[in-house]
Amino acid sequence: MDLLPITLKLSRQRCLIVGGGNIAWRKAQLLADAGACIDVLAPAIEPQLQALVEKTCGQYLPAVYSQQLELNHYRLVIAATNDANVNAQVFADCEAKNILVNSVDDPPHCRFMMPAIIDRSPLLISIATGGASPVLARQLRTQIEGILPARLGDLVAFSGQWRPAVKEKITNPDQRRVFWEKLYISPVAEQVLAGNIAQANAGMPEFIDSWQNPHGEVYLIGAGPGDPDLLTFKALRLMQQADVIVYDRLVSEPILNLCRRDADRIYVGKARSNHAVPQEGINALLVRLAQEGKRVCRLKGGDPFIFGRGGEEIEELFAAKVKFQVVPGITAASGCSAYAGIPLTHRDYAQSVRFLTGHLKEGSPELPWRELVYENQTLVLYMGLVGLEKICQQLIAHGQRPEMPVALVSKGTTPEQTVVVGTLADIASKVEGSGIAAPTLTIIGEVVKLRDKLQWM
Repeated sequence: MDLLPITLKLSRQRCLIVGGGNIAWRKAQLLADAGACIDVLAPAIEPQLQALVEKTCGQYLPAVYSQQLELNHYRLVIAATNDANVNAQVFADCEAKNILVNSVDDPPHCRFMMPAIIDRSPLLISIATGGASPVLARQLRTQIEGILPARLGDLVAFSGQWRPAVKEKITNPDQRRVFWEKLYISPVAEQVLAGNIAQANAGMPEFIDSWQNPHGEVYLIGAGPGDPDLLTFKALRLMQQADVIVYDRLVSEPILNLCRRDADRIYVGKARSNHAVPQEGINALLVRLAQEGKRVCRLKGGDPFIFGRGGEEIEELFAAKVKFQVVPGITAASGCSAYAGIPLTHRDYAQSVRFLTGHLKEGSPELPWRELVYENQTLVLYMGLVGLEKICQQLIAHGQRPEMPVALVSKGTTPEQTVVVGTLADIASKVEGSGIAAPTLTIIGEVVKLRDKLQWM
């Protein structure tokens, strides 16, 4: 983040606006709504701004800005004149005194920005673009305004009123979080949103008393090949409500950033000859966390049931009588080939496709080589970077043409995606000099020829 979103308590705090026109008035309205006491410094002042100053018990200072002005007793300052030099001087003087300062429509001379605001007090939603596109921020605000209930602020206030009682009844923070999530989709919440606060208050004690400790659950989620836009809606929803995120090496950082921010994170990634946690340990970890009553997001790259060992994990959960859900993800074969511009099947080139693991066992490929030597099919090898040369040699030795096209996709669907194209005879040497790193996907077949025409990324 280039900016840290914060909310300021400005009630009865003295703030200064330099400038007396309409722009200053618009900024003054926001400060007045927050309860600030507003002073205005300007040679002239608009009548509506003068009225706002008086309403907030502030002062109008009829003068031009001077460096001799005492700024130390102001909580924040807004420069809203039509003179860029004056605004820049205000910024410099405030910076020297560590006072928060905003220069209207001048991001380089701002220590804080004024976002587009959705006001459902005490709920506030702000949308900021760092000054780069305020019009877009306002458009987004309009779109979000249209989907939020008008009395959503009442629900926030209602929650705050009942928070001490809920905390006393449900002492475990994780269980309390689940309680509030259930409340917000309950008839009690509907009563609040309908304006029936008395009925909601009457029903709340029974809702609290009827609460039972939630059972733990595991969400086995496919995170896809790397691009966060390829997540499913269900995956994102469960990622946002999980108490613990157990993730592997192939889950990209942008996807992790979409998980609930205060969830615990446990890394159990596996690289070649370097397993952070053995598979048996991962299975046991998922069972233990769920039995503690936690909602566990087991986040895997690609799809958990395609070379993801998801079946082994849910077998363990089933044996331990732990509740679980499986959320499929876009597997690397589909995602990486699409982003590389290589269709896996094509009427003229391939009528079948096979997914294979390229991991070598004890240095030797164990694949049904004779079955793989077939003209009209596409082979997709996961995790085959280290064994690429031996795989190509075996295919050629079992009758495949040395000139069969091959593509190797590294870090597919991400901004770091790299594609190397060659043939069975030369792809290993091309990759060796390319500096490509795992994770990779290898595609073998005539469909690779279509990349020249169809690549779009």
